[in-house]
Amino acid sequence: MSLNRYEQLLLDYVEMRDEEKRFWLARVIEIWKRGGNSERAVLDLNAQLWEYFEERSRYESPFREIVLREGRAKISMISLSEYLLKMWTVSTPT
Repeated sequence: MSLNRYEQLLLDYVEMRDEEKRFWLARVIEIWKRGGNSERAVLDLNAQLWEYFEERSRYESPFREIVLREGRAKISMISLSEYLLKMWTVSTPT
């Protein structure tokens, strides 16, 4: 699975911060346990990851620089959503 550069930046950011990773791990599992279809889970997580990227862009470099350079157009986090759901829910009991 190939992530776009924004998704990779966000994943690296989360992976390097234990508290952020714990938060997102819990969030991914919560979304997965809601049930429904996997497409709905991906879309829900995509929306939340984009909101998080936007929030980080107000305070944190390099997120801020990306927004200053490229604007605030919504960026897809679909691949990252699929990746996190696959990697963090495989062994999670439902």
